[in-house]
Amino acid sequence: MIEITPIGRVESPLTELSGVPKQGDEGAPDALLVLDPRVKDALEGLQPGDEVIVITWLHAADREVLKVYPRGDTSRGLQGVFNTRSPARPNPIGLHRVTILSIDGTTLKVDEMEAIDGTPILDLKPVLTALDER
Repeated sequence: MIEITPIGRVESPLTELSGVPKQGDEGAPDALLVLDPRVKDALEGLQPGDEVIVITWLHAADREVLKVYPRGDTSRGLQGVFNTRSPARPNPIGLHRVTILSIDGTTLKVDEMEAIDGTPILDLKPVLTALDER
């Protein structure tokens, strides 16, 4: 049995799935990552300017869909969801590469977050760019 406990939630001006950009760099707004105070110590070392991967649970996604038209483009033919970045999938885990703009306690302001308001946050991971950062 797998047990996952969210560590926070996204606060975003995006409230409807229909208004969410396909990727963060396609017009997604800044958002807040509001983390549970119990994970405060886990933020040690993060600072504004750092890039992180935010792992979310796409709670509003359709878990029954196994094939989609990539980016909604029917001319591209149906593809299995494992070959796409579609939020519809058996386990709707979201990956969002963002830059931390500011940190206030356990609230992080980030740029270009393509997740709707209330999306549960599962984890944060640093973006590694060089071997010596691992």
